[in-house]
Amino acid sequence: MELRKSQVAMPVFLAIMSLMVSQVVFAEKDSGSMSPHDRALAEMQALKASLVRRNLPALVSPPPTPPQAVPGPRVYQVISYGADPTGKLDSTDAILKAMEEAFDGPNHGVLMQGINDLGGARIDLQGGSYLISRPLRFPSAGAGNLLISGGTLRASNDFPVDRYLIELKDESSKLQYIFEYITLRDLLIDCNYRGGAIAVINSLRTSIDNCYITRFGDTNGILVKSGHETYIRNSFLGQHITAGGDRGERSFSGTAINLMGNDNAVTDTVIFSARIGVMISGQANLLSGVHCYNKATGFGGTGIYLRLPGLTQNRIVNSYLDYTGIVAEDPVQLQISGTFFLGDAFILLKSIAGYIRGVSIVDNMFSGSGHGVQIVQLDQRNTAFDDVGQVVVDRNSVNGMVEKSTVARGSVDGNGTSWTVDFNPVLLFPDLINHVQYTLVASEAGVFPLHALRNVSDNRVVVETNAPVTGTVYVTVNQGV
Repeated sequence: MELRKSQVAMPVFLAIMSLMVSQVVFAEKDSGSMSPHDRALAEMQALKASLVRRNLPALVSPPPTPPQAVPGPRVYQVISYGADPTGKLDSTDAILKAMEEAFDGPNHGVLMQGINDLGGARIDLQGGSYLISRPLRFPSAGAGNLLISGGTLRASNDFPVDRYLIELKDESSKLQYIFEYITLRDLLIDCNYRGGAIAVINSLRTSIDNCYITRFGDTNGILVKSGHETYIRNSFLGQHITAGGDRGERSFSGTAINLMGNDNAVTDTVIFSARIGVMISGQANLLSGVHCYNKATGFGGTGIYLRLPGLTQNRIVNSYLDYTGIVAEDPVQLQISGTFFLGDAFILLKSIAGYIRGVSIVDNMFSGSGHGVQIVQLDQRNTAFDDVGQVVVDRNSVNGMVEKSTVARGSVDGNGTSWTVDFNPVLLFPDLINHVQYTLVASEAGVFPLHALRNVSDNRVVVETNAPVTGTVYVTVNQGV
């Protein structure tokens, strides 16, 4: 483009110079024979030529300014630090060196107080498989806006059994949060039955995305403790690599995901082997699109265990409990909806101090084997639930299992003065009816008996009339109002 500009400018320059020279020569030769008018005209033309000559350099384009160098993204490729992508040699020191340099990279500002913005730096595992003998940790707290991705980490035979391959933690830090916006993506982490895969301790806005975590020991695959907003999504976790129906299922141990903090989410994630799929002991967590077939309930497994009696505040929606169920201790503000329970999987409400309030179990699907398993069950071995309020178990689709509900409807035909409707086969809580509505329909025309609700004890509703009558009594009861 610059060459074309110079080629166009050169002929214009030569033409102007030729015109100027010819005008000056003509003026010199003929000035003696010119009339005053012609001489004045020639002087004006000479002045014009001088002005053109003065502005002539502007017609020639200046040489282009060389482009300034644009700094590239901060990508720390672990092979360049000496990591062995074949997995034969220990790569721990090399990857730690890459993490240290990323941690010490340019600071693009501050996120939360004390946390440096590393500007989206990336630690690239370059599709390799790396042998790890001790936890991968940053030098200290205070890193944020960084990605680790693209490879496989395998624990060595001497990896500590009580540690995690990747640890976002710093026991000595006094910061409110020690890391922020760290992303772990596209990783396969093989714990070699030695320890866990990922520990996120007191960190903020951490993402674990598209990770395959397997062969963790009798510990946690992922541990989230304190902090806020760790999001686990599109991932697969299992202590043993299987697709179900494993002969060794009875021996599965460990917990795939342990949430010991608030405001976290597990979405679109599969847990295919572990004694417990997800353990929750923090409030305001969300599980959505989670498929648990980790260990069957009949073998001692639990899909999702809510261990925070008295203040649960968790939601389980649009998930799939496959031959393994849900346990909730003294739940308060718990929602379970839109979830499919297969293979006699059920929900167990466990009494610790006899407290259950604000529980909604609605719009779920239950499918069983016809062996009489109840869809929702009570464990009152410690103490009975004696403080019950705002509990709704209703609108669930049941096939091959026994429906249990806090809302029930029934009717009875009779000829006499007393009608009894027994709701024990349906109602969840024993001897608890908080609200009753009934209608007496007399079959005989012109009969208007006096009638009244006489008893609701033992989940049986008794309606009586002052005189014998042939008719039907329709009753609706509610335990949760």
